[in-house]
Amino acid sequence: MKGFKDFLMRGNLVELAVAFIIGGAFAKVVEAFTAIILDIVGKVGGINSFSAASIAGINIGAFLTALISFVIVSAVVYFGLVKPYEIYSAKVAAKAEAAPAVPTTEELLGDIRDLLAKKN
Repeated sequence: MKGFKDFLMRGNLVELAVAFIIGGAFAKVVEAFTAIILDIVGKVGGINSFSAASIAGINIGAFLTALISFVIVSAVVYFGLVKPYEIYSAKVAAKAEAAPAVPTTEELLGDIRDLLAKKN
């Protein structure tokens, strides 16, 4: 039982569970946003129900709806999550490069040796 408890409390599993729950909630927000965009596209195109669009008797509306939804979700994820993360990562990396290098133990011991040698 202890091994199972350790497995459940492992950091990656907990983070994955939180990401899954947040992702489910975020999906509902993106779905509502997509519905708004598709309504606007339908009004501009003169179609009441975008899913019912057809060309030469072939119903392509469901495919177009899925395609537009995919593009919108991809854009929201890219501009809402990926791009801000890249900017944040670049700032953190710049701060890490700007920080002065901490000398290693060997370098400090070498400096002490040189100072003692110079003193004698």
